[in-house]
Amino acid sequence: MKGIVYLVGAGPGDPELITVKGKRLLQEAECVIYDYLAEKSLIADLKCELIYVGKQGSNHTMSQEEINALMIKKALEGKKVLRLKGGDPFIFGRGGEEAEELARAGIPFVVVPGISSFYSAPAYAGIPVTHRDFANAFEVISGHRRDDASEIDDVNFPEYDPEKTFVFLMGMKNLSHIKEKLINEKHFPPDTPVGIVSWGTRPQQRVLTATLNSIDIEVERTKMKPPAIIVMGGVVSLRERLRWFDNQPLFGKKIVVTRTREQASRLSSMLITLGAEVVEFPTIEIKREENLSTLHNALQNIDKYHWLVFTSQNAVNIFFEELFKIGKDSRTLGNIKIAVIGKASGDELKQYGLRPDLIPEEFVAESLIEKFSKIDIKHKKILLPCSADARPTLRDGLEKLGAEVNRIHIYSSQKPAKINDEILDMVKGADVVTFTSSSTVNNFFDIVNSCNGVFASIGPITTETLIKRGHEAEITAREYTIDGLVKALIEYFTEVKP
Repeated sequence: MKGIVYLVGAGPGDPELITVKGKRLLQEAECVIYDYLAEKSLIADLKCELIYVGKQGSNHTMSQEEINALMIKKALEGKKVLRLKGGDPFIFGRGGEEAEELARAGIPFVVVPGISSFYSAPAYAGIPVTHRDFANAFEVISGHRRDDASEIDDVNFPEYDPEKTFVFLMGMKNLSHIKEKLINEKHFPPDTPVGIVSWGTRPQQRVLTATLNSIDIEVERTKMKPPAIIVMGGVVSLRERLRWFDNQPLFGKKIVVTRTREQASRLSSMLITLGAEVVEFPTIEIKREENLSTLHNALQNIDKYHWLVFTSQNAVNIFFEELFKIGKDSRTLGNIKIAVIGKASGDELKQYGLRPDLIPEEFVAESLIEKFSKIDIKHKKILLPCSADARPTLRDGLEKLGAEVNRIHIYSSQKPAKINDEILDMVKGADVVTFTSSSTVNNFFDIVNSCNGVFASIGPITTETLIKRGHEAEITAREYTIDGLVKALIEYFTEVKP
């Protein structure tokens, strides 16, 4: 039985710029054949067969003919094949040629367009390809047409039009020749503004502006390298006013997020928005306790408890899932007061229609104990569902205040079963590694032997664990939350780093 091939545009580099359809198909694919410019984080966690066929300059892993044959071979094996290409597969991406070969072989295929670099890379550089005051049209030109990048004779050079923007793709190696042709034969003014955008839309993005007459000299001076987009026209003059991406406070910083995959998204999203390159490297996996009969017994007798205390989001979610399993809901907790150790747990509680009665100013066990010390809890029964890894500090402190504490282990934090080697290499070269708990610290250093970056901690307990492991927390959040951690990162790179 024949499979199917999806020709999918990965977008220009920013992994969030792949289309919703493209991302869904990636998750469903049985074989992914990917290019050099396809963002690696898009495929890092895929469990399917991965085949790299990238072309970098004159270094071709496979010829185009071999790539075509590979797609057909995998489809004939009955697989759902995804051909992942940078940008858009039909814009200087040879997607049309690949589709032709698939059609000749009778292989079903689907084309999923992607965001092209020709307009998105300039946009991330603050250069719109159209603007009413500068350009009402644009042309996109390939800097070469053959595999030999030095071949330029067959390039169809545009005629100069002051109301147009001209975008050259794959033109860096021929830049001097392009410049000469445009000035000498196509009558482009030597002072035409030119922008070079290298690695556009990524945290590694670099932008250079000059005139057409001097651009090749500036490229040589600044060592600008492909992949890069060349933009010419009056719109380039808007760069300094409209630049936004490389003005972000964390632009260009590679930051590791060690939270669980389920909890990483909010922190990752905040960092990406601030210009960082995020490497998700979950060092813990949450494993629910197999036998929760003790919790179920407590839930059946929940009316006997005066307080319910949560120390984490995971505890909140598992508690309520088990509550619902036995046929009860939030109304069961109507006469019980609820305390949480931090804002994140309180926010999670709101998902179930409840608000905490008690939350400390500092989100650590010691601060919550201090809060309880101002309340008479002598002989009060407290239910404490928590991680098996949790410090005994909270239970011991509450018992010293005279409370009867039923601490029930409902989950544990474990090291991931499998570590992706490619992600591990990215971690070792990161600027910052963030830690949001002692478990993330311990598991990280059990996995990673060395790391060049600085360490950022969400709070004093996590910092203490770092010290015990022989490392300094160069960054510690003053507010022990994800927001506080991000704020601390911004302050560090604003004050300490250029």
